[in-house]
Amino acid sequence: MGLAPESQFHVLAVDDNLIDRKVIERLLKTSSYQVTTVDSAGKALEFLGLLEDDHINPNPPPVSPNNHQEVEVNLIITDYCMPGMTGYDLLKKIKESSSLRNIPVVIMSSENVPSRINRCLEEGAEEFFLKPVSLSDVNKLKPHMMKTKDKNHQNPENQEASKQPEEQPTQQEVQKQQQQQSNNNKRKTMEAEDLSPDRTRPRLNGLTVV
Repeated sequence: MGLAPESQFHVLAVDDNLIDRKVIERLLKTSSYQVTTVDSAGKALEFLGLLEDDHINPNPPPVSPNNHQEVEVNLIITDYCMPGMTGYDLLKKIKESSSLRNIPVVIMSSENVPSRINRCLEEGAEEFFLKPVSLSDVNKLKPHMMKTKDKNHQNPENQEASKQPEEQPTQQEVQKQQQQQSNNNKRKTMEAEDLSPDRTRPRLNGLTVV
């Protein structure tokens, strides 16, 4: 009776074309994802709380400025060709942000331009879909979002994990301790040999000969 696991994932879809935006929204909802759609890269940045330059989007977008604080975005899928700021520019902005760079970004385009595809992938895009986007394309999104979920779950534990090395000795420290113990043992055996009768006899014999 519970919600499908996919409903835990929230996708931000960005496309200036109304029809394409509705298509991707329907496909994502068919896969039980939570979906937020915007029609420009500037509105996407506003939703994410990353709109730093006012000249990018001088008109205030119809998106609540508090949404980015309340809703976690697990993946962004954006059209490449958009007025003002392209999907590639949006990708670069996200990857330059320390707080958003781990969010997977997928680019969509109706034009199959290899140089454009390679440039997006090199910049950090997870996938490059050719329009019209199909359900099989949407099925490729889940593994990327799973990685994001895992990273977010691990973040609160990182602070505790960082404290563990202080309490538990590392392998290097153990090896150093073992080396010190072996060195101490060697010193003790050497000192014992120096004090042994076998070592002192030659000296006494030498003195008697003289």
